[in-house]
Amino acid sequence: MVAHNVNPLQATGQLPPVEWLNAPATRIVTQALTAHGAEIRFVGGCVRDALGHRQVKDIDLATPDPPDQVMALLRQAGIRVLPTGLKHGTVTAIVDHQHFEITTLRIDLETDGRRAEVAFTDDWLEDAKRRDFTFNALSANLAGEVFDPFSGLWDLAHGQVRFIGSAHDRVAEDYLRILRYFRFYGSHGRPPIDSEAIAACRAFANKLTEISGERVQSEFMKILCVADPAEILIKMKGAEVLHVILPEAGDPGVLRLVNWLETRAVIIAGVSPDPIRHLGALICETTTNVQELARRLKLSNRDQNRLQLICDPPVAVTADMGELAETKALRAYGIEQFIDFALIQWARELYAQTHLPPNRKKIWVELLERAVRWSTPTFPLTGQDVMALGIEPGPKIGNLLAAVETWWENHSYTPSRQECLNRLFDEANRL
Repeated sequence: MVAHNVNPLQATGQLPPVEWLNAPATRIVTQALTAHGAEIRFVGGCVRDALGHRQVKDIDLATPDPPDQVMALLRQAGIRVLPTGLKHGTVTAIVDHQHFEITTLRIDLETDGRRAEVAFTDDWLEDAKRRDFTFNALSANLAGEVFDPFSGLWDLAHGQVRFIGSAHDRVAEDYLRILRYFRFYGSHGRPPIDSEAIAACRAFANKLTEISGERVQSEFMKILCVADPAEILIKMKGAEVLHVILPEAGDPGVLRLVNWLETRAVIIAGVSPDPIRHLGALICETTTNVQELARRLKLSNRDQNRLQLICDPPVAVTADMGELAETKALRAYGIEQFIDFALIQWARELYAQTHLPPNRKKIWVELLERAVRWSTPTFPLTGQDVMALGIEPGPKIGNLLAAVETWWENHSYTPSRQECLNRLFDEANRL
């Protein structure tokens, strides 16, 4: 049972020893912010993850000082500062290429599920109340003492992802919290899942269409890389959330196996969970046209192209495809895309027939190991070599180069530059 009788204004915990707390860059920023005596605290993910003995990626701080004063203090200390979100009280300090996000304490005046109108305050408890989950309201002072106004320490220790106060009210304030709930359940949660939270997510699921594609994409890509993304997607489907943001989603069985191959079945340096690969594994059986999905989720051109190739592979990557076909595919599509093809095809084999022949795993592993070690050979000729034979600029140059390159490729990239020049001479004479 969660205890709620602690004094939210008193420290009730202590951060474990962490390097970032007293690192030189951190001290430069904190000394600047406290130059006039303000109380500052570390907030959000850095506190939560330090307490959970997880890697801390970003260091965020909060202060009662208004953003213009924060910027002045930082500049007086010679620190570069960016006004990344002045309207919401956020600035970013940069020291030794490290970014520190600093936000003024605030309260919500009005919310509509997509954005909030805020006012600044000096009340730490009121600022904590506007956060989403209990363990995200944790804060720590410069001595590492932890303030826990909503029993976030208990929830963190017991794998409970719990909204602060009413789950319905918290989701109504910001619909993106639906996806954040599933993301944090995937990274921090343990059964049983909070029925009140699921009910709130289901009630507002259709409102996710009002959230920008960039914000949805950011959260969904993180969901795709939790420890067991297939299980979380099943829970999202049960809460009627998944079809709203990804109607193309198919059976998560192939995704489950891809994730298993990446994280447990084989340990190969260079092969790790990847959100675009996982997205491809989820939709590859249901669609070959990803343009609408890419538009909706605001994917980059690079990610769209990669996803398109996963869904409509131009080459069949199999465990026994042969050396020449393997090297051609690696050179044409690169290591990352080749690994996409290989893992998804291996997962499909397992999905169709769980018990593969004993040597099949060995063949697949060797294929992936060769792919990771692959070094793309450089074709030794250029257009200048063709023109040196007296060929005028035009299509003939490209045709001749392509013919010699195909010959060079078919010989496993082993012919030397001189041998390629000899072949070029022969091809030119055939014209």
